[in-house]
Amino acid sequence: MKKPTEDPSNHDHLELMSTSELLTNINQEDQTVANAVKKEIPAIESFLKEALPRMREGGRLFYIGAGTSGRLGVVDASECPPTFGVDHGVVVGLIAGGDQAIRKAVEFAEDDTEQGWKDLLKHNIHSKDILVGIAASGGTPYVLGAIEHANENGMLTAGISCNPGSKLSKLAACPITPVVGPEFVTGSTRMKSGTAQKLVLNMISTALMIQLGHVKGNRMVDMQLSNNKLVERGTRMVCEQLKISSEKGKALLLKHGSVRSAIESYKD
Repeated sequence: MKKPTEDPSNHDHLELMSTSELLTNINQEDQTVANAVKKEIPAIESFLKEALPRMREGGRLFYIGAGTSGRLGVVDASECPPTFGVDHGVVVGLIAGGDQAIRKAVEFAEDDTEQGWKDLLKHNIHSKDILVGIAASGGTPYVLGAIEHANENGMLTAGISCNPGSKLSKLAACPITPVVGPEFVTGSTRMKSGTAQKLVLNMISTALMIQLGHVKGNRMVDMQLSNNKLVERGTRMVCEQLKISSEKGKALLLKHGSVRSAIESYKD
């Protein structure tokens, strides 16, 4: 199978390039990524139409991957509670090698075809849950094994890869395959492939959270007030919505704990 992610770079003699040339050429390659993702919007939409009703019925969204792909899933999952106010167990990111692999690669962790499913079983998964496998190559055993078991157990599965016709694309019920072509540094899929995966994950989680009711207008009305910046942001939302002073808006926000609750509780 041809793997565009492993094809030689469109650029050579990188070590001879000036800083300006390096940055310009990397940026030139990056500009192709959004268009590759755009072509996958129908596939992403198809997946979300099946995922949304499952989540409305209590299903959870799991991401699973190794290396950069696994880290991207963990990042997206970890952002959902503070951004949308959902519990930490609603969107879960799993990475081959466990949490220690977020910072430091765990050798050969991605090569175990059974470990991904074992990691999922720790979360008491059920048929309403959703599993998104993330693998730039589309051939990571840790991910493929988990997807195969998830299919057998009635879960909805999707696969995000960057090689058309990959094992992941064939195995997942909903394949999402932004083909970004060769990397600037040959085979370094943390670059364009990683960017494409991040864009797709942004689309999946954001669209689902909006449709589950965690955004009003264009505001994160359920965001957690976990630092001063977010308290200030929430205060502005409350003040703009209710047309009240900053002092009154902040007091209301802190009393009720969220933008939504502050607005809904307000009485002149």
